[in-house]
Amino acid sequence: MSSIEQVADELMTLRDCVRWGVSRFHEAGIFYGHGMSSALDESVYLSLFAVNLAHDFSDDYFDCRLTRDERIRVLSLLKSRIDERKPAAYLTHEAWFAGLKFYVDDNVLVPRSPIAELIENRFEPWVVPEQVDSILDLCTGSGCIAIACAYAFDWADVDAVDISSSALDVAERNVADHQLEDRVNLIESDLFSDVPPRKYDIIVSNPPYVDAEDMASLPNEYLHEPGLGLAAGEDGLDLVIPILQQAREFLTDQGILVVEVGNSQMALQETFSQVPFYWLEFERGGDGVFLLTAEQLDEFQTYFDKA
Repeated sequence: MSSIEQVADELMTLRDCVRWGVSRFHEAGIFYGHGMSSALDESVYLSLFAVNLAHDFSDDYFDCRLTRDERIRVLSLLKSRIDERKPAAYLTHEAWFAGLKFYVDDNVLVPRSPIAELIENRFEPWVVPEQVDSILDLCTGSGCIAIACAYAFDWADVDAVDISSSALDVAERNVADHQLEDRVNLIESDLFSDVPPRKYDIIVSNPPYVDAEDMASLPNEYLHEPGLGLAAGEDGLDLVIPILQQAREFLTDQGILVVEVGNSQMALQETFSQVPFYWLEFERGGDGVFLLTAEQLDEFQTYFDKA
């Protein structure tokens, strides 16, 4: 009898299994950074997934007894999280962003950007939502930002760009799952290089921005994510600078550029000390996201072009 089967014989309820997972997660020292912030959150999520229960069900169910097969399924999934050090989303192939469910695998980053909050607020007050007709999502990955934008602006056209064909395969699946094939257009392109010439009211991007020092010290969980979606050179700005150099060509005169740069915020500010980046604040946490208007891009274009 395996150790999991032995443990399964000693535990009875869903609460028992969740507690076991929390204890083992603490013991193993796993890292949380892919949408959940604690051992309890992750243990609850994986346990519910294993027995096909929704996240919003009554707490009373935690004290319901599980069948032996169900206990084995729960414990096996929790043990996989420890043994493989994969983010929980890669074990379940699901992730949530802006209240929407997405398929994910290790060809894309696990969605976790604070940009979700901006989308839910339809980028107000920086745009008049009713005047937004076109949106461009650069480095779309799973397509979560593009799809969330399509929901928030249900009359607008959305183009979603990525250099990775494998990532676009995942995005295509998510576009189909959300039945948005007629409104979300996927484009394989290295940033703007193969984007057809047009103007967008919003350009939004969560590009790779991890600098070399941070890449060398990432926890094991992050090493399961595609390096192409994380690494951005010595200072983390290998993609951000080209975005700043080229964005204005694709932006309407009243448009905005929103880019997440995470821990590379300081490097960006040092590189362009003359530029008054507007650093957005989020009620649910998160930082390192800047906004520039088309007018500001015009004003500081010479600085970007010299970089």
